[in-house]
Amino acid sequence: MDEYERTPHPLAAVRIARGLNRVEFAEAMHGAARRRGLRSGVDRSRVRKWEVNGVRPDTISQTYIAEVLGIAAGDVDPAAWPAWLPRVDQGVVPLGPANIVPALREALHTMDRRTLLSAIPGSALVILAGSWAGTPLAALAASPSRPGAAVGEDVVALLEETSTRLNALATEQRQHIAPLYDAHLARVTDLIEEKRYTRPLGVRLHKLAASLSQTVAWIRFDHGQHGAASRYWIAGLHNAHASNDKDMGAALLSDLAYQASWRDDPTTAAGILAKALSRTTHPTASSLLHLRLARAQAALGERTATLDSLAAAERLLNAGDTDDTPAWCSWMSPADLAVDSGRCLLDLGDTTQAHRLIAEGQALLPASRDKTRGVFLAYRAQGHLSRHEPEAAAADALEALHLAERIGAPRCVQLVRDLAPAFTRYRSAQGVPELLHAVA
Repeated sequence: MDEYERTPHPLAAVRIARGLNRVEFAEAMHGAARRRGLRSGVDRSRVRKWEVNGVRPDTISQTYIAEVLGIAAGDVDPAAWPAWLPRVDQGVVPLGPANIVPALREALHTMDRRTLLSAIPGSALVILAGSWAGTPLAALAASPSRPGAAVGEDVVALLEETSTRLNALATEQRQHIAPLYDAHLARVTDLIEEKRYTRPLGVRLHKLAASLSQTVAWIRFDHGQHGAASRYWIAGLHNAHASNDKDMGAALLSDLAYQASWRDDPTTAAGILAKALSRTTHPTASSLLHLRLARAQAALGERTATLDSLAAAERLLNAGDTDDTPAWCSWMSPADLAVDSGRCLLDLGDTTQAHRLIAEGQALLPASRDKTRGVFLAYRAQGHLSRHEPEAAAADALEALHLAERIGAPRCVQLVRDLAPAFTRYRSAQGVPELLHAVA
């Protein structure tokens, strides 16, 4: 009961969640002090006094605690101890070497439950983003530590090749093989847990787990399974962190922010993206994150901040070497910039310029990106509605609906359905009755 009190102190809860006992936590505090050229007198008994006896750590000790737990220094409020500590009962598996596999298992098991887990509170996601931004990156992939045949290069290469082939399928075909992604990720998770690999191969397994988690998360998100999607993105974040991939970590946080914006929570989206941008390195990646931040800022009515973020996204889009663009944002193009900029301006009430940008981006979009085309058509329909052009809006919405149904994109279908109430005032306009019947 000493280590797991019935109602644990917030420090004990987050420490245990990170897989640290009191001795290990005290040693980590010493390390934080040494990195500053100082010494710490914290030991196991001192940690127990904080957690059991309610003793308040001094300001310096709270700074060390934040560093050990991976919490950004700016989030520390010594006067509010222990309120600034993250909660661990909100569905988020905290970052840490001991939690990489548990985060993957948590995500993989969501589909085994009769009722999918609900979405994670936005405050918990912002805290997670702050933890990622404040935790020193270190290669966490383990060397072989268990008996048995080691995983070889050929096995890891085959797993990577399989993932590449799955991702190469056309959008309308992926709906038929979605379960293969789950099985593939489950096997990669098993190999990571078994720890029978060299460090370089371990890093590759973590990178593969991060990429697969991101893909599966988008599949869940597209089908409205938001709790499951969040947990896959979080599992991916653990593995990106383990493989020292800062841009991939930022990508997964950006996806969580996109989900928050989609669910009408722009405050959470902006909070996550502010943390994610602190470690993004590739210009194209930064461009995408700034564009998503602009979407959140526009929804919040922050005109100046929105325009600044859009300007940053445009400046960074083609600033880097395209040969080393991360795969997860290699699709980012002037078409995406134009359409999402237009979507921001719609939120800010600039309907004429917004409609022009959305139409411009729609024309630039490559034919291969059908799902994005459907989303853009829905946005253009919204632009037509804002200009009181119901016939053109109905035509775009109906095209988006048929395209989404053909390729199996339920998120795009939902976009069109959400527009339906705005069409009811134009029931006599050409195409509107057909559209309303199709979405009924």
